[in-house]
Amino acid sequence: MLQRLISFIKEPTRKNIAINTIGNYLNVFFIALFALILVRIMTPAEYGVLSVLLGISYVLATILDFGTTATIYSYVPALHAENNPRLFRFIKSTFFYQSLFSIIVIGILFLTFPYLDRIFFKTNAQTWVLNLTILSVLFFIWQNFFTNILFAAKKFLRANLYINIGNVVKTIVIGLMAYFGTLSVGEVIFVFGLLGPVVFFILLLFTNRRHVSTVFRAKIAKEEFRFGYTLTYFLGSQFYNLGLRMDLFLLSYFALGEQIGYYGLAQKIILSIIASIVSITQVLSPRFATIKTKKDARSEMKRAFKYLLIPSAIFILLYFTPKIIFELVFTGNFSQTEAATKALALPFILNAVGSVPMLFILYTVKKPGYILWSNLIFFLIITLGSYYLIPQRGMFGPPIAIFFAFLIATAIQTVAMIREYKKLPL
Repeated sequence: MLQRLISFIKEPTRKNIAINTIGNYLNVFFIALFALILVRIMTPAEYGVLSVLLGISYVLATILDFGTTATIYSYVPALHAENNPRLFRFIKSTFFYQSLFSIIVIGILFLTFPYLDRIFFKTNAQTWVLNLTILSVLFFIWQNFFTNILFAAKKFLRANLYINIGNVVKTIVIGLMAYFGTLSVGEVIFVFGLLGPVVFFILLLFTNRRHVSTVFRAKIAKEEFRFGYTLTYFLGSQFYNLGLRMDLFLLSYFALGEQIGYYGLAQKIILSIIASIVSITQVLSPRFATIKTKKDARSEMKRAFKYLLIPSAIFILLYFTPKIIFELVFTGNFSQTEAATKALALPFILNAVGSVPMLFILYTVKKPGYILWSNLIFFLIITLGSYYLIPQRGMFGPPIAIFFAFLIATAIQTVAMIREYKKLPL
């Protein structure tokens, strides 16, 4: 029994999932700690503005990914395993072109974002706060890029250390600002969007000096920035990422005041658990890329489903968490967050189990067209459903739309998975 337990722990996939999951939940702990501090200082309306602006920066960072995440996970594992010198050219070229396109878009946003805020988001934030929000997008993009490189190279411990050391620094700074009474929406965005990524970059440069110098010396090759496979995935993933934020954006559009703060906090709790799903799929993605037969597929899908039961169970536990726990953690001012969180928890179970067909479609059969169409439908259901339901049900409208969006999108991907699975050899 002891030997079996030791073998279980030493199995590479389990070890990497354990490291990544522990690191992720440590990150979730810090997110909860930040929320715990902020809800005691900010009013629900102020926290709502912060949630909307940070949500915008996170969404833009994923949109301006331009599909490089899929490219990284498709090519870096093999190049790294072969110790291929092309790896550094790939990293530099991909980083250069992604940054170039991102900076162009961000430059346009600097000019247009104040206008967009007036007509749609309606946060009434100062111009310098809006500009800081847009600037933070570039820092998030760069941090995400190098985090994905580390994950694809199976450097899970190193990546999680960088992220959580940054969280410690952010906690100290937020705590000091709170103590001296200088904490506002703009200061929080500065700490989260600029200071945190800068700490990550310093640690990355300090501990990877040899590789960094090799990347600097590498040539930029246009062919390394691959448009074909990633463009379809890029479009599909953006519909998904934007869909996950449209509920909060539309609550802001309808100017529901304090409800935005309650819902924004509930959404942050849910998205923290979603991050654990991502931490699992990041480890499983390279394994799905190696599937060649039906036997391989069954084995990996069974493995994936087993690990994804963990976040599913957390959503269920969240649903049954007593209201007094929410009030104890977030104070009575945010008591309505409990109802909003529970309304969101159950629909997101479908997000966890729906990751299995997504992994198979994207990395095994490499047909992101299915992802594009299912995520487009996902986006439309959440957007139109929330637009229709919010005037009637307030912050309890979007969870209904989210449930049906996940149900239909997961069904489409499951049917596609079964169809493509039948084409594999035994």
